[in-house]
Amino acid sequence: MTSDDALLHRCGELPRTPLGGRPVRRLPCRTIDVHAHVVVPQVQTIVAGSPALAAEAASLEQTFGAESIAVNASQLQTIGPKLMNLGTRFADMDAMGVDMQMISISPTQYHYAVEDEDMAGAVVLTVNEQIAGICEAHSDRLTGLGSVSLQHPVRAAAQLRHAMRGLGLRGVEISSNVNGVNISDRRFDPFWSAADDLGAVVFVHPWGTNVGDRLKRHYLGNTVGQPMETAIALSSLIFEGTLDRHPGVKILAAHGGGYLPLYISRSDHAFDVRPEACGCARRPSEYLREMWFDSLVYEPEHLSRLIAVVGASRIVLGTDYPFDMGHYDPEALLRGLDPETRSAIAGGNAAALLGVHAPQEPTL
Repeated sequence: MTSDDALLHRCGELPRTPLGGRPVRRLPCRTIDVHAHVVVPQVQTIVAGSPALAAEAASLEQTFGAESIAVNASQLQTIGPKLMNLGTRFADMDAMGVDMQMISISPTQYHYAVEDEDMAGAVVLTVNEQIAGICEAHSDRLTGLGSVSLQHPVRAAAQLRHAMRGLGLRGVEISSNVNGVNISDRRFDPFWSAADDLGAVVFVHPWGTNVGDRLKRHYLGNTVGQPMETAIALSSLIFEGTLDRHPGVKILAAHGGGYLPLYISRSDHAFDVRPEACGCARRPSEYLREMWFDSLVYEPEHLSRLIAVVGASRIVLGTDYPFDMGHYDPEALLRGLDPETRSAIAGGNAAALLGVHAPQEPTL
């Protein structure tokens, strides 16, 4: 396996400043954060100068606009070390009261626009080996998801098998669409069949939208577009029958499932009254109770609604570390829940989903 420096390098002696300048109050139970990102610097060397980078840049400008792209660029100095420095990451985890993270790449490194299969394969292999190596070296604090070149579905199936059987990763992170095509499209059947056979965790995390430039101002591409993308992706997997054909897949939805859980009754109504909305075997709401959702909904009231819709056993802690749209005070979000529910969401559900031993109970 690779060394720490290959992925989350030390960058000299960076200050170990807790998030927000001071530690938050920690939960009286074990905590596993399933939504935490890293960047693999070597990937950018592989894709440098490729047509895919220009295509991705144009797409992002249309989705997010020049103003938001400039803000993101200005944050690189502060966010960059958090994405790549182990000392900073572990200090921030301690500050948040997080015992373990499941790490996955920043969605900026999906690179689905790469058409050359060899280049796409090199991107994925580099990501997966680096994440597996760092997780193996720090198995008490990190577990991980890999990536796949989903634009090449047959190869993606092989990449998933290698990630899980060869590298010991728990599954993969994918976007909500692949170059504008829903992930439920039958062209992706080879990937879903492999995920079904392996019982893979598939973390659906959107990056950008395909609604044109209507959301490019005021950061609406993220605040509105990303939850919308998650709702579309999950709905397509349900209504297209993907989950009926591949029941062994463990879908994990980012951002609390986006807008879908809050308005799933409309999907159920469509299933009941519209003949063309019956592509799935059961009412859509039933599938939500077979998925997992991260807790990144910001407010306890929203979390309570999510619990009512999908069940407490299907929600796992997610912070979106280290980006500014994350939520870094798990104790405040879960404070009002009963101890059993709080403990399950904080870490118990994730331990069961990922098949990992949760960290020991903290000493308070």
